Amino acid sequence: MKKRVTGIGGVFLKAKDPDATRDWYRNHLGIESGKYGGTFEWRHAEDPDKRGYTAWSMFDENTEYTNPSKKDAMVNYRVENLEELLMVLEEEGVEIVGEMEVYEYGKFGWIMDPNGYKIELWEPNDEEYEKIKGETNLSS
Repeated sequence: MKKRVTGIGGVFLKAKDPDATRDWYRNHLGIESGKYGGTFEWRHAEDPDKRGYTAWSMFDENTEYTNPSKKDAMVNYRVENLEELLMVLEEEGVEIVGEMEVYEYGKFGWIMDPNGYKIELWEPNDEEYEKIKGETNLSS
């Protein structure tokens, strides 16, 4: 099996007032956030010509996206082969949440950790993600 997690794909936080919280992060930490949140751009260590992305988003505290977790945060991890990894994790007894979803910008799957955090796993297609990041780009 290839390497499991290759990096952080995103950080997702829940808030009572997402707009005010996004404003706080913009005003005090300089994190710009658009329709889909913010996107930090970086380069792959083994191939500096290849771009990668880490998303940052603020969700309403009542979002169902992080269910069944009751936690206020979810981390998205970048992975190399999501289908294979989900099979291995299931064999290892890890709770799989829902069905894998496939989009132009990558494949997504979800698991639960032993502390009740829902974890999002993303096999990215960075070339396609670059097309949608638009106003969320945080690179300079």
